[in-house]
Amino acid sequence: MNTSSLGAVALHRRTTDVMDQQVRRLRPEDWTAATPCAGWDVRTLVNHVVAENRWTGPLLAGQTTAEVGHALDGDLLGADPAQAWQDALTAARAAAAAPGVEQCVVHLSFGDVTGAEYLRQLAADHLVHAWDVARAVGDHDRLDPELVTVVAAWFLDQESAYRRAGAIGPRPPATDPKDPQAQLLAMFGRSAVPGTAVTAHEINTMAAVDRFNAAFDRQDLDAVMAAMTSDCVFESTRTPDGEQHAGQAAVRTAWATFFAGSPDAVFETEDSFACGDRALVRWLFRWDNGHVRGVDVFRVRDGLVAEKLSYVKG
Repeated sequence: MNTSSLGAVALHRRTTDVMDQQVRRLRPEDWTAATPCAGWDVRTLVNHVVAENRWTGPLLAGQTTAEVGHALDGDLLGADPAQAWQDALTAARAAAAAPGVEQCVVHLSFGDVTGAEYLRQLAADHLVHAWDVARAVGDHDRLDPELVTVVAAWFLDQESAYRRAGAIGPRPPATDPKDPQAQLLAMFGRSAVPGTAVTAHEINTMAAVDRFNAAFDRQDLDAVMAAMTSDCVFESTRTPDGEQHAGQAAVRTAWATFFAGSPDAVFETEDSFACGDRALVRWLFRWDNGHVRGVDVFRVRDGLVAEKLSYVKG
């Protein structure tokens, strides 16, 4: 089956139905449950999809991301997340049902696409995030086979671009090569293997590492140190044997020196995973005339980075 077997508008409607059913079943205690998306609980994930739904109308109407600006940033759920979800979904569906919507031009941050292509992107996100919510709360997590097939067929040509952009994680082994849903989840960086789901502890570990890395990428020294413990340790890759910096003052000095010497350098995460309170991040470090690969081994304590041990490929 290819994507033409189900039109983009119908695909959007049916996948939003799947997500809507999951949100409607949420109990008050479910909103804080950890999801397969590192660092996101159910509320954060639903807020993300609400934002997508609230973006849908302006983008299908021809507005640019710059024109919308930051109006839809932050917490969109408020005191009544279920109602916020319903309001955003109703508006998105109305926009998606407008005459000629599949032929319109949508101005996304990376370029222009047709309305049909944009609706397929939204459909894929709704379907996979519905699985995320189901897995988070222990609900039935089998997806509609037709929707799985259609989304997977569309995503075949999109997967590498999504992964390069950091929108999805590395592809794990699928549960069953003959199971289309397992294959789709693997394409989106998720594993459905029983007993191998990422634990809440590991999700929190990666969330702490992600916060640290985001601050590091901005070269925001204060935020970097706020993401580390008071007794933090950084082991550098300075040749020949490296150097160890212990405590906030010493580590802060090391980072300040690095940022001053490499103002335009860029780290790109190529792979990452957590095991308990440990995390491993494989990275590519680029500068004007070259690059080098390496790995960081993190240890996290109480939501903060306690150790960052760096190793460079010789």
